Amino acid sequence: MAKKTYIQAITDALDIVLEDDPKTLIFGEDVGKNGGVFRTTQGLQEKYGEDRVFDVILAESGFTAMKLLLGITLRMLALRIQFMGSYLEAVDQIIGQEARMRFRFDGLKTAPVTIRTPYGGGTHTAEMHADNLENIFASTPGMRVVMPSNPYDAKGLLISSVENNDPVLFMENLKLYRSMKDDIPDGKYTVPLDKANVAREGNDITIVAYGAEVNEALKVADDLAKKNISVEVIDLRTVSPIDTDTIFKSIEKTHKVVIVQEAQKIAGVGAQVASAIAEDAVLSLDAPIGRVAAPNSVYPFALGEDTWIPRAKEIEEKVNEILNY
Repeated sequence: MAKKTYIQAITDALDIVLEDDPKTLIFGEDVGKNGGVFRTTQGLQEKYGEDRVFDVILAESGFTAMKLLLGITLRMLALRIQFMGSYLEAVDQIIGQEARMRFRFDGLKTAPVTIRTPYGGGTHTAEMHADNLENIFASTPGMRVVMPSNPYDAKGLLISSVENNDPVLFMENLKLYRSMKDDIPDGKYTVPLDKANVAREGNDITIVAYGAEVNEALKVADDLAKKNISVEVIDLRTVSPIDTDTIFKSIEKTHKVVIVQEAQKIAGVGAQVASAIAEDAVLSLDAPIGRVAAPNSVYPFALGEDTWIPRAKEIEEKVNEILNY
């Protein structure tokens, strides 16, 4: 057990999956000698060789097609695309091909591929680097979309993702890479896919969040606890499919809910959670469903991030509004 950052936890996970199964490959842009843009694969090529950890050309549509063919031959793959915005170049291969693999072959063939990408604001990156595009892939049948909020979950969920037989989009929040640490067990452990986590128990209101916004929600819970308000925080962890059972169980207790996402409000994950509650658990509520999200605008340039991304202040204002309804 040691204190490790989010990024160190990811490197640990990649090291373990490479050691566990000689069929596992890691490839992508700059993942080899350079160890990735953020050094998540640092030292892995030296340890496992250029045949298993290697760079590819800067052509997302091309190397995602190569990834698909390798996946069909039963290799477990961990592909790295440098930034979320670059996924638009590979949408056809991911959505049109990989996500349909199990259906197309009636379960006889699968696509055991994990596609990693950084996303999210707070680090003042260039345009197209911080976009939250999870809604595009979360709305695709056959895809899993995983977005860990802390180092412990990052390691366990990444191992689970690579060992899963279906394609997984594994999204790593840029701001969290080196801004937080957890006690991380040595060696292998897994965190289950498709299962939300009760990050904090409470009785008065539920906040449902994912990614970096979970940590903003926890700040709100800490602050409101000083005012004798008990907030339950649900970390979705997997945003497709969504674990609605955990959400419903929580609001049966609290009777109030606020849904938080970093992506634009028009994007789909928060809306899907709200829709599921409205359809199947609305009678548990004593107030309208609250939502906190970014504005419905193009992701801003770096200097505009701080006023665009939802913070604890906005979440707390919405929580108080719902509590006082």
